[in-house]
Amino acid sequence: MRWKSGTGKKHNHTWEITCELHVFEGMVSFFDIEKSLHRAIDALSGKFLNDLPEFKVVNPTVENVTEYLFNEIDAILRANGAMLMRIEVSDSPTRAYCIDITERTLPTEAEVEAETKSEQKQQEKPDA
Repeated sequence: MRWKSGTGKKHNHTWEITCELHVFEGMVSFFDIEKSLHRAIDALSGKFLNDLPEFKVVNPTVENVTEYLFNEIDAILRANGAMLMRIEVSDSPTRAYCIDITERTLPTEAEVEAETKSEQKQQEKPDA
């Protein structure tokens, strides 16, 4: 953590992450999904979070880590025909943060594909 007076002492956490997902059609191999999710998790695993670009400005609180993981994992799932509905992240037995979108209206697979294509086109545009 960073405060006005400096940075806190380096320390470890054992994170627990629980995800619920929605699959658009049919079934998706859990092994394939789990393998894909490790890309997001491995980016943080065993690292001092304050040193990572994602947390240079934003403190790596359990809330901010959850927001980061939600965005990363949801993007991975959407590329694999699913979407993240709920994530709960805890850094201790008494402290957890949850993002739950299960009450929202689900997009169709076609809407997700259109959004993904639009985002890809935006990324392909050269900077003006």
